[in-house]
Amino acid sequence: MLYDCATVADRDRGIAAAVDAAKSGELVVMPTDTVYGVGADAFTPHAVTQLHHARGSDRRVPPPVLVGSRHTLDGLVYSLPRAARELADAFWPGALTIIVEHSPSLQWDLGDTGGAVAVRMPLHPVALEVLREVGPMAVTTANKLGSPAPLTAEEARDQLEYAVRVYLEAGPAADPAPSTIVDVTGDVPRVLRAGAIPLEKLRDVVPDIVDGQG
Repeated sequence: MLYDCATVADRDRGIAAAVDAAKSGELVVMPTDTVYGVGADAFTPHAVTQLHHARGSDRRVPPPVLVGSRHTLDGLVYSLPRAARELADAFWPGALTIIVEHSPSLQWDLGDTGGAVAVRMPLHPVALEVLREVGPMAVTTANKLGSPAPLTAEEARDQLEYAVRVYLEAGPAADPAPSTIVDVTGDVPRVLRAGAIPLEKLRDVVPDIVDGQG
């Protein structure tokens, strides 16, 4: 089902359907502040497996995790580095993905994480409503591997078809630039992927951050 979130009634029905689908271990497509993402409950292993099957991606490669509030990050880690806290406070919700060491006690199976997970809080009201009801979700670009990233839910449906139970349409993605990825698991925070938030702005918050792309 595709729901048009431009109308209040359809938006409410769509979000309720997406929450129900995710809690039932099924996939949903929703808008983010970058491109459209396909998501599953991060704590339902068969749903994460289904996510990989739908995209044709490698099950061993862990998807990023999206959260609906800054405080959810604290529950995913054993100890949150100061740099991670400062970056999240400055740029969340927004196009910043932070790689942190996740708590070893978490009951999830995202793939070969190596003890680390990429976490982001997106700046999109529809996504945030779903995430606040479902909790942390494994979310990746809503496309088949090797195909263009979808800028609308309809484009995502053209690729993923019946593998997804609910599609939330909220119009074309406002800014398709990818999120900036920062790794805070080492001694010095490192930018692993340049994106919507430039290095200079990150350094305003964490001066010792380095460009680790080379």
